[in-house]
Amino acid sequence: MKKIISTNNAPSAIGPYSQAVVAGNLLFTSGQIAIVPSTGELNMSSIAAETNQVMINMAAVLKEAGATFDNVVKTSIFLKNMDDFNAVNEVYASFFTSDYPARETVQVAKLPKDVNVEISMIAQID
Repeated sequence: MKKIISTNNAPSAIGPYSQAVVAGNLLFTSGQIAIVPSTGELNMSSIAAETNQVMINMAAVLKEAGATFDNVVKTSIFLKNMDDFNAVNEVYASFFTSDYPARETVQVAKLPKDVNVEISMIAQID
């Protein structure tokens, strides 16, 4: 059985998908980009600001499912430019306290709305 997770505190899906899905004790999030939920506008003033907004959006999805970043076991980071890796990594790391999740980071040709970073996660929940 699966449960759909949806919150107004993160951007609405821009296609035929859910913000997240719970299956058993695992939460699978869709990729988040730097859309500010209250305005619908992208926060792309810098790669750090963009990444911070992505992580704020992800925190809202995790919270709606009863999870936090401590529950995350796997992340996927998609970058438009691998030269942004260090800046993204610095912001990303600030959202975790310890016991970092497994992760891959890949450079891609293009992302939705021509953003620079998109992140998805898998978390274990009770």
